[in-house]
Amino acid sequence: MKRLLILIIPILALAGCERALMPDDCNASPQATFEYLWQQVDRQYALFDVKHVDWQRVYDTTAPKIYNGLGNAELFALLGDMLNTLDDGHVNLISDDDISRSEEVFLQMYQRYSIDIPTLQLYYLGPDAHTTGGLVHNLVDSIIYIRYSSFSNDAGQFAKVVRRYPGAKGIVLDLRQNGGGNIDNIWKILKCYPSHGQLLYNTQIKSGPAHNDFGAPQPVYAPKPIEHPIALPTAVLIDRGAYSATSFFALCARQYPCFTLIGDTTGGGLGLPNGGGLPNGWYYRLSVTRTLDPAGSNYENGVPPHIVTALSPAAIAQHHDNIIDTAIAILKNLD
Repeated sequence: MKRLLILIIPILALAGCERALMPDDCNASPQATFEYLWQQVDRQYALFDVKHVDWQRVYDTTAPKIYNGLGNAELFALLGDMLNTLDDGHVNLISDDDISRSEEVFLQMYQRYSIDIPTLQLYYLGPDAHTTGGLVHNLVDSIIYIRYSSFSNDAGQFAKVVRRYPGAKGIVLDLRQNGGGNIDNIWKILKCYPSHGQLLYNTQIKSGPAHNDFGAPQPVYAPKPIEHPIALPTAVLIDRGAYSATSFFALCARQYPCFTLIGDTTGGGLGLPNGGGLPNGWYYRLSVTRTLDPAGSNYENGVPPHIVTALSPAAIAQHHDNIIDTAIAILKNLD
C-alpha cells in the first residue's frame, strides 16, 4: 500500500549563513531577523486558514516594536509572541538559550487534563502490570488495558501483548497525554487490525509563496495487516494532550470500524514541521503540510472522539477513572 514519507530537515543541523537559507548580505540586525522570519512564515506556513490568523496584521502589530539595538532577550520574546499567534505546537523559535512554545497548546494540554496517573497505576494497572516495549498492560474486568504514553516508545509488540490475554472481550488503548513521537509506531499498531487498504487521509505539501499554494494530494492508505490480525473491538482514549502522531493515529482510527474514540478532542498537530536558520544564528520550525481526512476535512485543531467523556473528580475520589470505566462498559456490551 502506498504510504507517504516526508523528509523533515533537522533544523539544528542547519548552520551559519548558508546561501540557500539566509539573505545574501547575512544582515543579523534585529530588523533583518524579524523581516526574514515573518517572510519565511508567510511563504512556508501551511495552516493560516484553519488557524484564522491575519499574518499581515501580525506584521503590522509587531514591526513597530522592532528596532536595531534591541537586545537578544527582548527580540526573542517579540518573535516568540509573533509565532505564538499561530497556536501551533509545531511552530518554534530556537536559540542557544531558549525555545518558544505555543501558549495555547500548552494551556489546553494542562487545563483540560483528562488522566489521573496515580489512579491509573494503583487501581487499573496495579503492581502486577506488565511492560512490553513501550506498552504497559494488564487485564481489567475481561478487557485488555494498554497504556501507551508516547509514540516515541516502540509499539512493535502490540499483537504479542494482545495475544497474552486469550478470552479477552476487547482492548482499551489509552493514548491520553501522549504528545506524539515516531509516526512509524502508528503503522506498527494499525497493521495488527483487519483492513482493506482503505484511504486514511491525504497530505498536501506547501508548494508556493501564496497561502493557498499546495501540491497535489498525496494519499495514505491503511497498511497491509499481519497474517492473523486482531479481531477484538478497541476503545482508544484521547484528550487535548494527545498531540501530533497521536492525532494522526486518531485520524486513522476513524477509518477502521473496530476503533471507537472516547474522551476529548485531541490537541491536533497534523501539519508536519520543517525549518531553517535566521540571519542572527537562531532557528525556526513551522508546519509545512496540511492533512485532510477522506472527506476533505482538516482536523489540524483536533480530532474529535466518537464518544465525549470528561474525567470526573468525584470518580477519581472513589479510585475510579470514569473514562476507562465507560470504555470497558461499551466493549463488554458489544457481545
